[in-house]
Amino acid sequence: MLGLPDEVTACLFDLDGVLTQTAKVHAAAWQQMFDDYLRRRAAQTSTAFVPFDPVRDYDEYVDGKPRYDGVRSFLTARGIELPEGQLDDPPDAETIHGLGNRKNEIVLALIHEQGVEPYAGSVAYVKAARDAGLRRAVVSSSTNCRDVLHAAGIEDLFEEIVDGVVAEREHLRGKPAPDTYLAGARALGVEPARAAVFEDALAGVQAGRAGHFGCVVGVDRVGQAEALRAHGADVVVRDLSELQGAS
Repeated sequence: MLGLPDEVTACLFDLDGVLTQTAKVHAAAWQQMFDDYLRRRAAQTSTAFVPFDPVRDYDEYVDGKPRYDGVRSFLTARGIELPEGQLDDPPDAETIHGLGNRKNEIVLALIHEQGVEPYAGSVAYVKAARDAGLRRAVVSSSTNCRDVLHAAGIEDLFEEIVDGVVAEREHLRGKPAPDTYLAGARALGVEPARAAVFEDALAGVQAGRAGHFGCVVGVDRVGQAEALRAHGADVVVRDLSELQGAS
């Protein structure tokens, strides 16, 4: 009744865009941070201001990746080089870490102002997986993962959490590398072939495929079903509720 291969005994869920409606909040925070920076840079260099596209640029360069990797990826695409800086750089520093810290400051403010809503279909699916005896973990690049789960009221549905804090502590490469999902499988005590990955980000789907997981479910919230398949999704749904009852 869960639409998964019979051999799957564990589920590894991404957070933003799969469990909670925070992907759009992150996209807005990236847009605000990058546009502020790009506007200043354009003025300083007497060049045209080309804004951050919250759909195309978000999906291609930052979605699903660790924050500083997202900064590097987008700036590289624009041909912009900045110093790395330090992890504790202030949010107004024009460094990789400074821009990443500014983005985090913005997203935390937006979450505080707007709250966090989980996807009802995802909550129902996770509860069905729990009732069916499947193990459950959240695997997210976000360092705010636990706060978001708590704010959404769904933290108790999961046995393990592998987030940005864990990734930094254990020196795990971010998505599209499979490291964090592999760590999630280890935390649940299952082999990758017996675990399903649930992802809305192209980088996350790539990570699931690279880790040779038993099933990679792409969750299409923004009309990128074909891209999710091209990056390695076995099945693509618009909402996890579509999997319940699927054969």
